Amino acid sequence: MSDRRPVDELSTKELERILAIRRRQERHQRLRRLEDEGRLVGVEPHDSSPPPPVPRPHVEATGATHRYLATPVDEPPSRLATLLQRIPLPRWRFPSVNLRWVANRFLLVVELIAVIGLTYILWDAWQTRQELNREVAHAQQQVIEEEFPTPGPTPLIGLVLLPGGHTSPISEGGARPGEAGGIPEHLLPLVSAYKPPPVPTPSPEQARRITIPAISVDHPIVQGDDWEQLKKGVGQHIGSADPGTAGNLVLTAHNDIYGEIFRHLDKLEVDDEIIVHTLSRQFVYVVQSQRIVDPSEVSVMAPTRKPTITLISCYPYLVDTHRIVIIGALKEEL
Repeated sequence: MSDRRPVDELSTKELERILAIRRRQERHQRLRRLEDEGRLVGVEPHDSSPPPPVPRPHVEATGATHRYLATPVDEPPSRLATLLQRIPLPRWRFPSVNLRWVANRFLLVVELIAVIGLTYILWDAWQTRQELNREVAHAQQQVIEEEFPTPGPTPLIGLVLLPGGHTSPISEGGARPGEAGGIPEHLLPLVSAYKPPPVPTPSPEQARRITIPAISVDHPIVQGDDWEQLKKGVGQHIGSADPGTAGNLVLTAHNDIYGEIFRHLDKLEVDDEIIVHTLSRQFVYVVQSQRIVDPSEVSVMAPTRKPTITLISCYPYLVDTHRIVIIGALKEEL
């Protein structure tokens, strides 16, 4: 029974056996041909029995399907088949690739990219933080400069003399900043060089208006008590307390120039009311005392523990060699 298995299903040993049988067949036929031609001399008799048949795969057509069959073949192989058997077939070799090495290199590149990206993100975040800090510091500095201006140095004259001093309007040269002969000559340069501190930013708690019913006073209050500010009305000494708060609220006005606002302070009596208005409230003070002092009596401007008001003006009228000081205490908040 012939072997009907296809060639690709034969094992290596089976193929080698088929090849050996073919070679024996060829050798047997060649010896027979030489013996028939009488050219075989000195050769031992050979086995005249033919070698077993060699199965050779061939194609059997069954319908549209071809099957490779192994059947015995008696005829010798052709020259072309012999040559083809002797021709060595090339063996194709593909370069081996180390997948582990490739994977390691790929992961290394990914890690390097991740480190570079993280470094850039951290650097960019640091730069953004620095820029934000600079912008915030600049904005805060602007707010401080706008809302809390830095006061300039206060000259010595501001510490030894009460505000509001001026020469008499009937004196030679008329009214001008300074005292009527009350300033030592070596301090006169300081008077002319005096620059008042900057006016603070307005706030709802600042004094805006003063009324004194007993002497018919009803005038606005401005911040600052230098020569220019007192032209506008009653001046609050910068740094003194706000109305109704603990401390000394110091107000100054002229008595014989620029409206003569405080001309009749000497007519005030104890328990007379002084009303100070803010944007939303008003505070009532009552007179406690009246004093006539030298221009250098700056102690009347000293801070106090309780809410206090101090009114200052030149005295006497049209002479202006002294100061009249009215001191009051907070009575109530309306």
